[in-house]
Amino acid sequence: MSKFIPSLETFAKGTFATAAGVATLGCGLLYYGQNYLIYPSAFPPGSRTEVAVPTEYGLEYEDLPLRTPDGFTLRCYLLLQRKEPGNDRALHVEYTEEQTREEFTSTRPTVIMFHGNGGNHGHRIPLAKIFFYKMRCNVLMLSYRGYGHSEGSPSETGLCLDAQTALDYITSHPDLSKTPVVLYGQSIGGAVAIHLASRNPSKIAALILENTFTNLPRLVPNALPLLSPLSFLCHQKWDSASKIPLIPRTTPILMLSGVKDEVVPREHMQELWEIVSRRQGAKARDEVQTQDAEIGRGKSKYIEFERGTHNDTCVQHGYWNAVTDFVASVA
Repeated sequence: MSKFIPSLETFAKGTFATAAGVATLGCGLLYYGQNYLIYPSAFPPGSRTEVAVPTEYGLEYEDLPLRTPDGFTLRCYLLLQRKEPGNDRALHVEYTEEQTREEFTSTRPTVIMFHGNGGNHGHRIPLAKIFFYKMRCNVLMLSYRGYGHSEGSPSETGLCLDAQTALDYITSHPDLSKTPVVLYGQSIGGAVAIHLASRNPSKIAALILENTFTNLPRLVPNALPLLSPLSFLCHQKWDSASKIPLIPRTTPILMLSGVKDEVVPREHMQELWEIVSRRQGAKARDEVQTQDAEIGRGKSKYIEFERGTHNDTCVQHGYWNAVTDFVASVA
């Protein structure tokens, strides 16, 4: 009878082989399938098919199809300023009767919006409306590849190409090329903005970063605790900490952090601020401790919002006043 019972050694070997096989399969699935976790472009349901348009919010816009160097079409929105904004609550801006609309457009800042990893750019139209009316900015709402109605599949390399394509469009535009370009990035969009600014140091006037991270592998233990032992497999790096030093110290950066952020711990934003402030010198580090220093031309600033979580920091009291003052200081 004993010959039909596997020996302990045989059982152990079989168990080890099975475990090793399952682990290898799991690691393989994680390594090659992580883009589906990092870029959930179909969440919430309908995000790939149902994309709001600016006219639903009372905004005139242009459909802007951008063709990337690797052959994908991005379905973006472009909001261009005009002398009469069509909204009684819009910021008043002086102009002359002789100015054409195109000439007026070229006098206003241009904001490129880089949204977070969920949903689509249509979900961010209310934010674009604030830039458009409260600050009278031109706005390019980028739709990443694989998001909304844009073609392709998202990846770090791909999103970087998308961002460069948007900037190249602006710098070659007859009117927008004359405007200061401000990058606005939320969460992973902040990493996109940092990368773009690091690669185009002379073309970016300022950055506004909300709840972004130092690098993606370091974020895994917090965002996906069960996968923390396998964070070394994360090939989507988004290493913002190493790219910020490549941005000129003369480029001001406004950092907006939600203290109760449950996805990106506030330590990430604090560490990025330390890197930013080292460009500015000791004076900037002293100012952030009090957090009440006024923004001046060419200054960077860090602001925390005590009640802000990952997705609602942008509706906290004082958020848009800080953004408005910052844009005015660099424009």
